Amino acid sequence: MAAVPLISRQTGPIAVYGATGYTGRLVAAELRKAEADFIVSGRSIAKLDALRSDLNLETPARTARVDDPASLRELLADCAAVIDCAGPFVMYGEPVLAAAVETGTHYLDTTGEQPYMKMAYERYGPGAERAGVAVIPAMGFDYVPGDMIASLTANGMGELDELDMFYCWRDFAPSQGTARTTLEMIAGKDLEWRNMEWVEAQGGVSRGAYEFPEPFGRQRMFRYPSGEQVTVPRHVPTRNVSASMNAGAFSSDRLAPIFSATVRPAGLAMRTPLKRLANAVISRLPEGQTPEQRERMTWAIACEAKRGEVARKGVITGRDVYGLTAAAIVQGAMLASRKGFDGRGGLSPAQAFEPKDFLEGLDRFDVRWQVFGTNLPATVEA
Repeated sequence: MAAVPLISRQTGPIAVYGATGYTGRLVAAELRKAEADFIVSGRSIAKLDALRSDLNLETPARTARVDDPASLRELLADCAAVIDCAGPFVMYGEPVLAAAVETGTHYLDTTGEQPYMKMAYERYGPGAERAGVAVIPAMGFDYVPGDMIASLTANGMGELDELDMFYCWRDFAPSQGTARTTLEMIAGKDLEWRNMEWVEAQGGVSRGAYEFPEPFGRQRMFRYPSGEQVTVPRHVPTRNVSASMNAGAFSSDRLAPIFSATVRPAGLAMRTPLKRLANAVISRLPEGQTPEQRERMTWAIACEAKRGEVARKGVITGRDVYGLTAAAIVQGAMLASRKGFDGRGGLSPAQAFEPKDFLEGLDRFDVRWQVFGTNLPATVEA
């Protein structure tokens, strides 16, 4: 996919809910750049008007509230797709999702939260199938590259014994929204796909070390409640999925051992009143990374697929997780809003969109991927 689809092919506008937040603003700017037909929405008309002024938007603004289902249905009634950016999604996402299915609107969001993704598929996927619309959670950096490299790596291997995901982030500073979502992730009971079923993750969080390609190198890893635990079993036949992240992603390489050791106690603490204090601290953080910080931020995701003695490894790399999130979800929403899009029901990113073509559309974020095998021929390098 060399270019974003033409707006003349949209069957209706795209609504951006939570447009005044950090990620929502990036999404609105991306839609403006694509000359898309879209609407910005949220709770505050004052904030929406300020957004329109700041970004020089001619697109309309409409207020809607998650505690007012009728306002959400009215917002989405004539829309082809909705992009939901208002998290944490376990707290605020379901009303928008419910309204989308009720109004026959394709739904995409930027969640990274396992419980919300699983709920979206199981509770709303069947209704979306009947309504002829797609429910596609996790359409940002969490977890488009990971879900798609898993699909590309496992392609043609048959039923796997194990599929392992390894994340590495460098020079990353979370936005306030990401930090709050992280609180929900570490406070919850994370899931793993084990022996063909979802179970609560057990044992310690340390996952030893992993050797990423240069310039990332060897990294100390800890267990990561990634969305691939939920998405990958939907389209890759595998008995088990594991996921880990470099411990320096949210701290520094020097502090990684300390961070890894404190993740589990922190998760337990977030189930107590200390969570309110943590949210107060987050409110004092910068809203998000500056454009210069985003440019410096790089990432790598490795995927290892195993079936008996046969193994295959995929690696995907890029930069700027927030810019990529906005570009990926806008690309997905514009594809979904085109006449001829046939996605129905609950879909992972790799199910909704052809991975090779979709990743090509993210080339400006230096997205590159390669799959190679020990006992299987290499697939296409991009």
